Amino acid sequence: MNREKLIHVPNGWAMLAVNIVILLVSVAVFVAFIFSCIEADQSGTIPNFYLLVVSLLVMGLGIFMCCGHFTLQPKEGRVLILFGDYRGTVRDSGFHWTNPLNTKMRISLRLRNLNGEKLKVNDKRGNPVEIAVVVVWRVQDTAQACFDVDNYHEYVTVQSESAVRHLANSYPYDHGDAGETTLRSGVEEVSRVLQEQLHERVSKAGVQVEEARVTHLAYAAEIAGAMLRRQQAEAIIDARQRIVHGAVSMVQMALHDLTEQGVVELDEERKASMVSNLLVVLCGEAEAQPVINTGTLYT
Repeated sequence: MNREKLIHVPNGWAMLAVNIVILLVSVAVFVAFIFSCIEADQSGTIPNFYLLVVSLLVMGLGIFMCCGHFTLQPKEGRVLILFGDYRGTVRDSGFHWTNPLNTKMRISLRLRNLNGEKLKVNDKRGNPVEIAVVVVWRVQDTAQACFDVDNYHEYVTVQSESAVRHLANSYPYDHGDAGETTLRSGVEEVSRVLQEQLHERVSKAGVQVEEARVTHLAYAAEIAGAMLRRQQAEAIIDARQRIVHGAVSMVQMALHDLTEQGVVELDEERKASMVSNLLVVLCGEAEAQPVINTGTLYT
């Protein structure tokens, strides 16, 4: 694999002054050629064409050297290549100059976001789910990004999709075994594993993953209705369990207080009848309609 090699190039402002001097020299030589033409016309001799040749050569050199100027903003890099040979990478921001024959490839070193598309994959139990992630990444090694892969943008996109599919196949959507991490409940662990897998995959392209998060997670459309009914049933069962537990506690408290304070003495049969009535009132979904007993407790 290629490795980035940092280099420092001449200051652009200093070389700009040199280029201006070279262009001024070419103008001065051309002016000298004009004067030689005037003198030759007056004396009937041949002008000094060597001055014209030197003027054109010097001017061409000045224009050629001006092509070596380039600028770099903060968090940018320029990869310099001379006739197919990697010369190095410039990371210092500012105005610079390099050999005009160098090919200058600009690479952004800023953070970038990859907002992945929704993918339909199977979770660990084979249920089809929809999942999408967002990845924050940046170029860490410019040499690897330029030379080890054909297109590092496309490489990051493809490897991100592959990592997401592998991640979804490794965890159930929900309702895992005791202590098992699921895609829905273990958000932090899933994000950490996704980031580690992505970093391992894209590091070959000189890319570093700063963060990876799941942004969309849902059952696929074909099973979403069935899973919703299951979740509703589980919610109803859980609510019923809480209601029954609370009702039993209230009945127990009522019987204990009645006995403790001596309000009324009930035999086991009447206690069972009272418990039954209280549970119906406390656990029933509809409002209870009381029946007034005008007789005795035993009639």
